[in-house]
Amino acid sequence: MGGEASPSSLGRSRKGVSRCRGASGSLCPSSTVPHPSAFRLLPPGAMASGPRRRGRGAGVQAGPPLAPCTPSSSSPSGVTLYLVERRMGRSRRAFLTGLARAKGFRVEEVYSPAVTHVVLERNSAAEAASWAERVVGGAGAPLLLDISWFTDCMAAGRPVPVEGRHRLGVPPPRAQIGPDPMPAYACQRRTPLTHHNPRLTEALETLAEAAAFEGSEGRGLAFRRAASVLKALSGPLTHPSQLEGLPYCGAHSCRVIQEVLEDGASQEVEGVRRSERFQAMKLFTQIFGVGVKTADGWYREGLRTLGDLRERGKRLTRSQEAGLQHYEDLNTPVELSDVEAVRRVVEEAVRQVLPGAEIILTGGFRRGKQHGHDIDFLITHPEEGREAGVLPDVMSRLESQGLVLYQHSQENHYRTPKAMARLTSPTNTMDAFERCFSILRISRPPPGAASRGHPRDWKAVRVDLVVTPASQFPFALLGWTGSQHFERELRRFSRQERKLTLNSHGLYDPEKKTFLPAASEEEIFRHLGLEFIPPGERNA
Repeated sequence: MGGEASPSSLGRSRKGVSRCRGASGSLCPSSTVPHPSAFRLLPPGAMASGPRRRGRGAGVQAGPPLAPCTPSSSSPSGVTLYLVERRMGRSRRAFLTGLARAKGFRVEEVYSPAVTHVVLERNSAAEAASWAERVVGGAGAPLLLDISWFTDCMAAGRPVPVEGRHRLGVPPPRAQIGPDPMPAYACQRRTPLTHHNPRLTEALETLAEAAAFEGSEGRGLAFRRAASVLKALSGPLTHPSQLEGLPYCGAHSCRVIQEVLEDGASQEVEGVRRSERFQAMKLFTQIFGVGVKTADGWYREGLRTLGDLRERGKRLTRSQEAGLQHYEDLNTPVELSDVEAVRRVVEEAVRQVLPGAEIILTGGFRRGKQHGHDIDFLITHPEEGREAGVLPDVMSRLESQGLVLYQHSQENHYRTPKAMARLTSPTNTMDAFERCFSILRISRPPPGAASRGHPRDWKAVRVDLVVTPASQFPFALLGWTGSQHFERELRRFSRQERKLTLNSHGLYDPEKKTFLPAASEEEIFRHLGLEFIPPGERNA
């Protein structure tokens, strides 16, 4: 014990001792204890002789009592203690339990309604209240006390009056931090680009990503829905009680949120982030042209790094070859200056090929993002049909300027009977527009970057060009603006609440077997009976 007082050393007699009082208040002649000045409580962690285990639940069984005597059947002044292991540690809790029992206090190993005083160490008032809410519930209300009260009791050899400085006060009632009740669908909520709970949503989205890597779409969607709800809150979530009544915050998500709030991080989330599989899957799926299935196959073959991929001489598709070749550029955030550079060259090429055409920026940048992973443009023309077949000539012009590093195009096929049947299916998520997925070469801003250590004065950027007829443009604009979760929820709302099928081509009524026309995004929202949500508030 390093010279510190222990339960087994409390029987020594010396001048000025105070005797231990039993349950009846009488002195126990066989159990004398030193004067309070003869011992002090060990600092947190001083008792740890092995790995410290973090106990999150109350009532952790600490094994056989370590005190030299059994706890009294009753306690001085009707006081019954319970020491919360969280942040106190198992060894220190056992030591303090023995110390209190040696002085005649009744200490429960497991929390029960008999407990009158709960002692916590290095816990805030909010954390203490969270513990009480989880463990005690509505059954009685024991005093929630800081370790300083326990220290004073041990020094006095008896329970001391509870003062204000000892109390871990109860936090104020749950603050209203969102609409009440919170709408169930993300398309009914306004979700700004910058929200109040990034630590919490990042934790949940990490678990969603990990679930996707394991092919568990349902689990991943559950975490994303919970994260989406937190993004829509009008203020920071500071206490687990504020989760009450919020949709899609299930037990697992709530557990992670509580852990982040109380400890600053989630052990589960940090474990996922450190895992070899998660890191390898994340690395591989960041390669342009590589999906989860391919990444999983590479991982199972023993590949872990880009170097492994190159050394093994894996057979790659054209898109994967381009993605690996330009990996660093394509995983560097696209800046607004990059967007403007691409917009200029694309607009010039499109208008040379199709005068009067309109080119509209979509995706995250339309929602207000300052950085992104790619750049998406919609191309249309006021005269229906004039837009058809425009992409080959546009890409040819860009290629003649040496700007195309990779391209893969597809013709539109939404006019075929088979495509129409698929587009009116409520389970269809793909559109059939003429499009080109490309990697373009643009000048690297600012000027002179090459002379400051960069090996070249250009960078590779992903650019998607999508061509849509004027009649379908509002639906395409809505679908390609995102966010992905907002669009998923909008289509789910259409299907489940309105019995309509929504996609990037139109809004279909299966009962009447007809498409509902719309000249704007606002009109689509009106068809669905929804309040219009502007692009900047669709960051679900």
